[in-house]
Amino acid sequence: MIRLSLLALFLSATSAAAFPVTVQSCNREITFEAAPTRAISNDVNLTEMMLVLGLRDNMVGYTGISGWKTLDEQMREGVAELPELSALYPTKEVLVAAEPNFFFAGWNYGMRVGGEVTPESLAPFGIAVYELTESCIHIGPRDGISMADMYNDLLNLGRIFGVEERAEALVAGYEARLAEVTAAVDMSDPLRVFVYDSGEEAPFTAGRYAMPTALIAAAGGINIMDDLEKSWAEISWEPVVERNPEVIVIVNYGDVTAEQKIEFMRTNPAFASIDAVVNNCFVVLEYVEATPGPRNIEAVEKLVAGFWGQ
Repeated sequence: MIRLSLLALFLSATSAAAFPVTVQSCNREITFEAAPTRAISNDVNLTEMMLVLGLRDNMVGYTGISGWKTLDEQMREGVAELPELSALYPTKEVLVAAEPNFFFAGWNYGMRVGGEVTPESLAPFGIAVYELTESCIHIGPRDGISMADMYNDLLNLGRIFGVEERAEALVAGYEARLAEVTAAVDMSDPLRVFVYDSGEEAPFTAGRYAMPTALIAAAGGINIMDDLEKSWAEISWEPVVERNPEVIVIVNYGDVTAEQKIEFMRTNPAFASIDAVVNNCFVVLEYVEATPGPRNIEAVEKLVAGFWGQ
């Protein structure tokens, strides 16, 4: 018993010694004196980041899923004991009422620039906010997106919650798997790829800073809209036709199914000359695969198979 007590004291001291920790969140540095014990995450991909790090016991709920997305069996099991506090973007009142001390969200992932839910508006209530790296485009010029941005979020969460070794092991595993999946891919002649998220009159697509651009690059392609200085945005169909993608990546979520989106492109005369339509080259990614999170490696696997028939 004495040895066990000494070991417990040692582990407690070791854990305590890891704090305080300071991490970068967009253009802010935030310091944590201890691991958050009442966390809330927004959206499926951010919630999965929390779950793969084993942080469910540190959570009091999640937001922003059932209003426009569905949970697959894996996710339903992961959040079974947690309440969904808001089906769409949470209000400040909803968050404050849950008495959290941490909110993992992003810009257009639960928060809007100029909206009522921001790091500044939640700070007076003792709610620290960590922002998804992909979403930080509003703070000024930055480099394009890469897989490292997703890894960065996992590593930062690991530091924030005192599970840094677990996060490092996960990232190392993802890096190794990614290298294995892409080892045979010829990067010298990238395929032209368009990301079709939604919209018929005007398509909503991934720009330079959205995660699909990194996924496509890892799989040996190039996003034809990588000169769009945004993450996700609505554009016109004209540049899509002009840039003639060889592959179209469909993001599957919401009321309009992937099959319906593909049928729309196949049957619209305006798209009849696009190589991807002519050759029926469509690859479907689920929303949770196309946004930053643990399923990005599976997404690259799908893209490699769809691009190169591997």
